[in-house]
Amino acid sequence: MGELVAMEPALTDVAAHAGELAAGYNDPENARHMGHFEPFTKTDVIAHYASMRAEGGRTFLLYLQDSLVGDADLRGMRDGAAEFAFMIGAPGQQGKGLGTKFALMVHACAFTALALDRVYASIAPTNGASRRVFEKLGYTVDGSREARTFADEPGDVTMVIRRPTFERTHAAALGQLRIDVVGA
Repeated sequence: MGELVAMEPALTDVAAHAGELAAGYNDPENARHMGHFEPFTKTDVIAHYASMRAEGGRTFLLYLQDSLVGDADLRGMRDGAAEFAFMIGAPGQQGKGLGTKFALMVHACAFTALALDRVYASIAPTNGASRRVFEKLGYTVDGSREARTFADEPGDVTMVIRRPTFERTHAAALGQLRIDVVGA
């Protein structure tokens, strides 16, 4: 598959890839699953990243062999919890296991370097591929009040994974990952 890298970018890195990210966000199938209907411009992408950071979120660019393939973030971080979201932008890169591998990397950061206790996901009911990624990671459906505070849309399915489950399920992978976090 090649080298996979998930990195927390500077805004200059985001600006350099804003066109590619906007194309991924604007892909009709991606947009449908993300629940947005207005096109993203390069300026919108940069503003989105700046806003996420201003709110305490952690953003990541995802690379395969030095080529951008998507992004991910941990948002709404509070009380040892956060919501995780990700996108493999180009349809030609989807369905190859990249989402699962990158999600594993970002979760390793969330549970080790950032010391989160639980991570939630909000999934559009029509996004079966995304739900399968979360199930592979060890997530379970969670309709609790706390989980629902991380729901992006009222009809979304909310899921959770807790640190002990992640560490037990992915112990071998954790031993193989290098996590460098600036400002953790």
